Amino acid sequence: MSNLLIEIGNTALKAAWAQEMTLGKTFRYQGEKFLEFILSLTQRDKPSVMVIASVYPLSEADIRLLEKECECLILMDQNHREALLSYGLPTYLSYDRAAAIVAARHLFKGKGCTVVDFGTTLSIDFTSEEGLYQGGNISLGFRTRFKALSRYSRSLPLVDSPQSPDLIGLSEKASIEAGVVSGIIFEMEGYLNLHPGNVVIFTGGDANYFAKRMKSSIFVICNLVLMGLALMAQEYVRRNEK
Repeated sequence: MSNLLIEIGNTALKAAWAQEMTLGKTFRYQGEKFLEFILSLTQRDKPSVMVIASVYPLSEADIRLLEKECECLILMDQNHREALLSYGLPTYLSYDRAAAIVAARHLFKGKGCTVVDFGTTLSIDFTSEEGLYQGGNISLGFRTRFKALSRYSRSLPLVDSPQSPDLIGLSEKASIEAGVVSGIIFEMEGYLNLHPGNVVIFTGGDANYFAKRMKSSIFVICNLVLMGLALMAQEYVRRNEK
């Protein structure tokens, strides 16, 4: 049987079926009926293990319903942080950061990693060559910065991500574009210089956008979080086969 991986983020739900670490078709859903969408995925095939990592805590009623859809349900939300402890990670980490770290440690075993997730927020996490978590930072994400400028500065327009931003802006719009894009690039260069020997991994919706603008060598793994959830499901199956 396949495993079902579900990531419920701030703006969308991503899901994928997986055979061990091999991801199948990826689904994306934006809306409020998360439960109905998940049940539509399990209507034909029941997963062996269902891993759900959510920024929103699931209700007890929803949990009981989802437990009937699989042989094992692994939850990662505000009320279920046991999985973080089992991987030697602090419980304050959000599920997506934790899953990305688990995947990075697996993919680049024996190497220090700098993991950057470009989402609604911009998170940067570091691991040592031994796989120990060394901490990380959170700041505003790419599009969130544009929205914040427009919202909190009445005179500034809302700008979307530019295709070819200038380094220095020569108009109001260009100044916003250059300020946000260049600001993130300078920010990334500073973080990468903290651990110059680390493998650098970009993930999230804007990973490719910034990877091609960096001077350093970057691995772009857009489904890094889902890969981490796949690894968790796989390891659960192995433990219970013994």
